[in-house]
Parts: sequence; structure tokens; C-alpha cells
Amino acid sequence: MKLVYNVNDKPKFGSVIVFALQQLLAILAATIAVPAIVGNGMSQSAALFGAGVGTIVYQLFTKFRSPVFLGSSFAFLPSMFAAFAGAATAAGGYAGLLIGAGFAGLVYVVIAIVVKFAGVKWIDKLMPPVVIGPTVALIGLSLAGNAIKDAVGGSAANATVYDAANSVWVMAPSGWICLVCALVTLAGVMISSVYGKKMLKMIPFIIGIVAGYAVAAIFTVIGISTGNPDLQVVNFSLFNNMQWLPDFTFLKAFEGFGAVDGKYIATLAVAYVPVAFVVFAEHLADHKNISSIIEKDLLKDPGLHRTLLGDGVGSIAGAFFGGCPNTTYGESIGCVAISGNASVITITTTACIAIVAAFIAPFTTLLATIPSCVMGGVCIALYGFIAVSGLKMIQKVDLNDNHNLFVVSTILVAGVGGMALKIGEVTITAIACALILGILANLLLSGKKNDK
Repeated sequence: MKLVYNVNDKPKFGSVIVFALQQLLAILAATIAVPAIVGNGMSQSAALFGAGVGTIVYQLFTKFRSPVFLGSSFAFLPSMFAAFAGAATAAGGYAGLLIGAGFAGLVYVVIAIVVKFAGVKWIDKLMPPVVIGPTVALIGLSLAGNAIKDAVGGSAANATVYDAANSVWVMAPSGWICLVCALVTLAGVMISSVYGKKMLKMIPFIIGIVAGYAVAAIFTVIGISTGNPDLQVVNFSLFNNMQWLPDFTFLKAFEGFGAVDGKYIATLAVAYVPVAFVVFAEHLADHKNISSIIEKDLLKDPGLHRTLLGDGVGSIAGAFFGGCPNTTYGESIGCVAISGNASVITITTTACIAIVAAFIAPFTTLLATIPSCVMGGVCIALYGFIAVSGLKMIQKVDLNDNHNLFVVSTILVAGVGGMALKIGEVTITAIACALILGILANLLLSGKKNDK
């Protein structure tokens, strides 16, 4: 993956703005999806603002040496549901979001302190390429189902549905329209990335999204004029109810702290702390991944303790404004890999645009009207690149050695098989389970000396 712009490179101002918009499009859908899923009046604009602030905090802690964007974390969804479910009032639930994010951030701070004094060599021994490579690949593969679901219109009501018994999507008429839009988007991404010259080659996502959105808009206009709902892919009605100002979480939370008691705080600790340890594993995998792309070990420079502090404090900052703890985004890393642009200036500019955009209702609404099928087409490429970058980490691993073969196969089967476990209120994701099994398998088999 040849980089056009490395971490410290400075593209021209106009190019930076375009590259930053591309990054924003890559992370947008997931970032605003979390508050929409949680509901309870959470603001998508505030979540976007929080993601921007969290990313800037992360960049400050990492001395602007790590091209990583932070966005709303899906891993904390059950924790956020628990915060509202256990609160005496709605305002108390918002207070719970801030307290819970504080617990999660504290976990990162404690681990960062340990890493600062213990170093990172133990991590290299615990998670060598044979462990971390297939784990990174799993991050992309675990998201693949979401990309396909969006691409075939499976997220729309009364549309395409998944027949689990036969493992096949049963396509509705609207589903075929969505699939066409997704494939046009994917084709736009691929063609501009492979055949594009100079600037076009570096903004394949913008090209793909514009192409897919144009086709979706044409179908929608035809559908509106003919009264055919199956053709109405773009939801232009969102402009009728634009949220002009972000509804920041802390404004509601301050009203609810009086209703917080010890039992509720204990509930929040149980809901958030274990998940933070799970996300820590994904933090490692993401930073190993981006390190392989930029050919520089971020766990050593600026250091894992700094990336952890940036992620932890950035999560607290993001939750303070938007309610959602943040995490490193695979979509952003995939965008870096495909575009060849690892410039930290681009990431920082993306964060600034996210902050400003939160106050520009027409702009954020326009972004929200991008159909999920169009983003599905983009994500097929994004998630695929994440998976491939993980596989590239094990290119030099000898898979003729049964030690390595068992470790890789255990991780892939546990992850692809969906070995997610729920213990009480805590859900250990399939990726975390696969990583834990991989570490244990590697430790179990590492005692055997190479006979060659």
C-alpha cells in the first residue's frame, strides 16, 4: 500500500479540504448511527461534534503522529442502554452516560500507566503477527455483513429480508434498486482508484458516493413522480425536520446528577468497565493495522501509553458533548490505506470539519440523506481493505508450521463463527473472544522449539 502522503506530509490547502471531506464521509454513517440506535433524544449532530473533539484530543496526546480518527463506539451500545434503563429520570440517564464514559476512560488511563512503566515488549510477545494479523482481518470480516445488508437494502423497513434458514437475501423490488446504487458506488470507487490520475486517484470514495447518490436521486425523482415507493431511495424529507443546533449531552446531564445514587453508579461501572477492556484489544489491533500501513510502529512512537491516553480521554470528551464514548475507526484506517493519504493534517482537518458541520444543519442533513445502500457500496471496499491489510501481516508467517497454522485457524474460525459471549450484562465481542483464544493458543504452543 504505497503512500502518496505520509504522516508528516502537508498537502495543499484545497486538497486537504477535499481529503478531509472524504474521511468525514467514511466515518459519518457509523458515527451518527450510534445515537440513532440508542434513541432517548440523543443528538446525531452532538455525536459528530464529540467525534471531532475526541479526535483532536487524541491527536494532542499522540503529538499529531498517528493518522487515526475517533468516532462513536458500537461496543458501548449495551452500556448506553443500561445507563438509560437504570436511571430514575431521563436526565439521570444522560448523567449516567457521562459517568460511564468516565469509567471507560479511567480503564484506558490505568492501562496507559502500566504500559508506560512496563513498556510494550510484552505486547509484542503476547500478540506477534501470527495473532494480530488474523485479528485485524477479522475486524474487516466482522463488518462485512453490515456492508452487504446495506447494499441490498436490508436495513429498510418492509424491504429485502434475510432468510437465515437458507442463508440468502430475499430481494424486494426496492432491494434491487438499492443493489444497483451500491454497485454503481463500488464501481466508482474502484475505477477512480485504479484508473484515476493524481487527485482523482486519491478521492475514490467521494467519486463513488457522488456517482451512487446521483443514481439514487434519479431513481427517487422517478419514484416520486410516478408514485412508486420502491424507487424512492433518498429520503429528502429529512430536510423538513432539520436539527439546527446540536443538543449536547452535558446540558441535560447536569440536571440529572442529583438523581444519581451509589447503586446506579455501581451499575454503570459493571456496564462500562469490562467493555473498555474489550475495546482495548481492538485498540491494539487497529494501531497494529495502521502501523503496518504507514510502516512505522505507533506502539513505540508516539507510544502505546499515548495512544491509550488519547483514546481514553478522547472518549470522555466525546461523551461529554455527544454521549457516545469514542473508539478508533476501521473505516478511517481503510480510507487511509485505499487513498494512500496518511497525513495527520487531513485527520485533524476532518475533526475540525466535523465540529463545524455539527452547527450547519443543511450540510449535516445532506450527509444524512446519503442512502445506506450507497454507503454499503463504499464499505464493501473499506472493510475489504481492512481484512486484506490484516492478511498482509501474516505474509511472512510460516503457515507450514502447525504452531502458526493452529493459532491463525483458531482466531479466524472463532471470529467468523461469531463466538460472542454474554456474561451477565457484559458482552464479549467475537473479535475479543477470537483474540483471547489466539493469545492462549500461541502461548500454549510457543514452548515447542523449531525442529528445522
